Amino acid sequence: MREAAFVKQNKDKWLEFENILSNKTQIDPDELSDLYIEVTDHLSYAQTFYANSNTERYLNQIASSAHQRIYKTKKEAKNRLFTFFKTEFPTMFYNHHRELLITFLTFSLFVIVGAFSAASEGDFVRSFLGDGYVNMTMQNIANGDPMAVYKQQGEFNMFLGITLNNIKVALFAFGYGILLGIGTLYILMRNAIMLGSFQYFFYDQGLLWESARTIWIHGTIEISVIIIAGCAGLVMGNSMLFTGTYPRLESFKRGVINGLKILMSTIPFFIIAGFLEGFVTRHTEMPDWLAILIISSSLALIIFYYVIYPIQLNKKLKQNKQSKNTTTLTNPHLTNLS
Repeated sequence: MREAAFVKQNKDKWLEFENILSNKTQIDPDELSDLYIEVTDHLSYAQTFYANSNTERYLNQIASSAHQRIYKTKKEAKNRLFTFFKTEFPTMFYNHHRELLITFLTFSLFVIVGAFSAASEGDFVRSFLGDGYVNMTMQNIANGDPMAVYKQQGEFNMFLGITLNNIKVALFAFGYGILLGIGTLYILMRNAIMLGSFQYFFYDQGLLWESARTIWIHGTIEISVIIIAGCAGLVMGNSMLFTGTYPRLESFKRGVINGLKILMSTIPFFIIAGFLEGFVTRHTEMPDWLAILIISSSLALIIFYYVIYPIQLNKKLKQNKQSKNTTTLTNPHLTNLS
C-alpha cells in the first residue's frame, strides 16, 4: 500500500487517539488498550514499509505517549481502588445490563415458583429449609419471637460468618458460569426457590409483614448482590457462546476479567449486608418506619450504583467523545505525511 493511502485510511483514528491522550479524556481501559495495540501495529507496519518517514515518526510519538499513560502506575496506584469503583467498573458494567436483567428475571421467576410450590405441597418448605430450621422457627413463633434466630449469635461472629457465607455463594454463582452460564442459573434458581418458600412459610403463619420488615433489612442488599454475582457468571458463560468479533479464547479471557470485576464490586455490599444482619436485624423492636427507611435506602443504593450511575456515566463519556469529534484537529506531522 502506498504511504499516502495508508495515511488516508487511518488518519482519523490516529487523530482521535492523539486527542484522547493530549486532553486526558476519560476512556474505558479496554478501549484504550485496543487503540494502543492498533496504533503499535500501524507503527510496526510503517517501520517495515515506510522507514524513516514522517508517518513512522508520528506513530512512534503517539505510541510512546500512550505507553506512558497506560503504564504510569506510580501515581495511580494510590487511587486505583477508588478509580475502579468510581469510573472503571461502572463504565464496564453498563455493557452488561442485559445479563443483569436476565439474572434478575430468572431469580424473580423462581422466587414465585418457590412460593407456589410451598403453597401447593406441605412438606416443600421442610425439604428446602430442613426440619431443624423449621422446628426451631415454629418454637420461636410459639415463644412470641419469630425472628429470634437473628439473636442467637454474638454480633461480630454473626457478621463475620454471614459475610463469608454470602461471598462463598457469590463465588459459586460466578464460578459455575464456566458451564456456559447454566451452572450460574442453577445457583440462582436454588437460592430463589429457597427465598420464595421461606417467605411463604411466614405468610402461612400470618407473619409476612413481621418477617419482611426484619429479613429485608439485610436481605435487600444480600439478595441484590447475589443476583449481581449471577450476572458475573453469566458474563463469563456468554463470552464462550457469543464471541462477537474476537477469537473464542480472547472473548473468554475478556469474559473472565469482566466477570471478576463485577464480582469484586459486590464485596463492599456483602460487608454492608453482613453488618446489617449481624448488628441491626436482631433489633426486631425497632419501629416500622426505621426498618422501611433502611430497606428503601439499601434498594436505592443498589439501583443507583448498578443501574442509574453506569447509564449516566456512559452518557457523559459519549457526549464528551462527540464534542471532541466535532473539534477540528490539526497536527504538523500529519500535514506533511503524504
